[in-house]
Amino acid sequence: MDISLEEAIKKHALPYRSSEDLNRIVDAIGSSKIVLLGEATHGTSEFYTIRAELSKRLIQERGFTIIAVEGDWPPSHAVNRHAKAYTDAEQESREVLQAFNRWPTWMWANEEVADFVGWLRLHNDQSAQKTGFYGIDLYSLWESMEEIIRHLSAADLSGSHLELAKKALACFEPFSRDPEKYAMSAIHPFNRCIEEVDKLLSALRQDEALYKDEWETALSLKINALVARNAEDYYSAMVRDDTLSWNVRDGHMAEAINEIRDSHGRDAKIIIWEHNTHIGDARATDMHREGMVNVGQLMREQLHAEGVFAVGFGTYMGSVIAARSWGAPFQKMTVPPARLNSWEELLNRTGAHDKLLLFGEDNHALFNRWVGHRAIGVVYHPEYEARGNYVPSKISQRYDAFIFINETTALTPIPIEKPIL
Repeated sequence: MDISLEEAIKKHALPYRSSEDLNRIVDAIGSSKIVLLGEATHGTSEFYTIRAELSKRLIQERGFTIIAVEGDWPPSHAVNRHAKAYTDAEQESREVLQAFNRWPTWMWANEEVADFVGWLRLHNDQSAQKTGFYGIDLYSLWESMEEIIRHLSAADLSGSHLELAKKALACFEPFSRDPEKYAMSAIHPFNRCIEEVDKLLSALRQDEALYKDEWETALSLKINALVARNAEDYYSAMVRDDTLSWNVRDGHMAEAINEIRDSHGRDAKIIIWEHNTHIGDARATDMHREGMVNVGQLMREQLHAEGVFAVGFGTYMGSVIAARSWGAPFQKMTVPPARLNSWEELLNRTGAHDKLLLFGEDNHALFNRWVGHRAIGVVYHPEYEARGNYVPSKISQRYDAFIFINETTALTPIPIEKPIL
C-alpha cells in the first residue's frame, strides 16, 4: 500500500453533519433493490435514528416498500398490520410495540422505533404504495405455531392444514416452550419434529392461493411455517455446532427475505435492518475461516444482478443499552474508547467527529486490509472489551458504505408489561 489506513481515511472520509449528508449514500445506492443497513450494537440511539432517516428517504425517493428487521415474525407482523391499517384497533405505535415481549425487548420496543413506525403509518395513510414492516428471525417457534393455528382455525375450510398444524405443535408440546429442552432432545434423530413441520410448510406452500387476501394472510402463514421448520433445525444444531446453528439462522433470514420479496413481486425493493455481523459480507471477516456465512454474503451471492448495497455503522465511545447475561434486565452501559488501531479508533484519531465513507473503484484497495472492527451484542461487558468484541475485517469488501458516529447515546427502551425469554 502506498499510504496508511489513517491517511486513506483522512483523504476519503466525508463529514456527516446532518441528514442532508445522506444524499451521498442515496445517490450511491442508485438502482439497487436490496439495501442492508447495519448497526454495531442493538442498543444505540443514533444507529436506529439514522437508519430510519435513510429508510424514509429510500421509501419516498426510490420506491422501497419493504422493511425487514432482525426480529420475530409475529410481533413484527403486528407492527405491519398497524402500519398498513389492516386492523381497526386504535393504537399508538408505542402500544403496538408491546408485542415485542421476548427478551431482548429493547431491540424493537424503543422510542426510536416507535417514532419510525408512527411515520410509516402516516406515510402509508397518504400513499397509494404501502410499505410493510416484517420480521425475519426464527426465535418465535411456539408463537409462530400458535399464529398458524389461529389463522387456520378461521380460514381452513377443509381442516386438513389445521390438522397438520396441530400435529406439529403437539410434537413440540412436551418441551414446555423451552428451546434448550428441545435442543437436548433433538440430539437423538427420532425425537425431532422435522417431519411434522416439513409437511405443514409444504402443504401451505402448495395451497397458498387458498389464503391470499388483502391482509397478507398467505404470506403470514408461509413465513410462520418457515420459522417453525428452520427453528427446529436451528435448535437441533445449537447443541452440536455453533457454526452450523449460525448458518441455519442466517440462511433462514435470507430465505424469509426472498419469500417476502416474492409475495410483493421480484421488482419490489427491500431495506434490511440487522446487526453489522449479519449484513456485512462474512467473506470479508474472520467468520469466513470458520465456515460461517451471513445475510450480507448470501444476498450478494443470490441477488447480485438486482443490486445489493450494504451500509455499516460504528462508534468510538458513548453509551448503550445491553445486559450482563442472557435474559438479565437491560442496563445503560458506558461504551469505552475503542481499542488502539481498531477501525473505530482510527476513525476517531483522524478527527473526533462524525464521518461517512463510500467505497468504490477509486479507494476500494486502500481499505481492503485487515483491521479490527467493534461489534457489541445484547450481552455486553465493557470492562472486558479489549479482549474481544472486535471482528477482523476488510472494510471495503464488507460494506459499500460506512457511517461513523464518534460519540453515541443509548436508545430509550419502552417498558414491556410481561417480558419473556
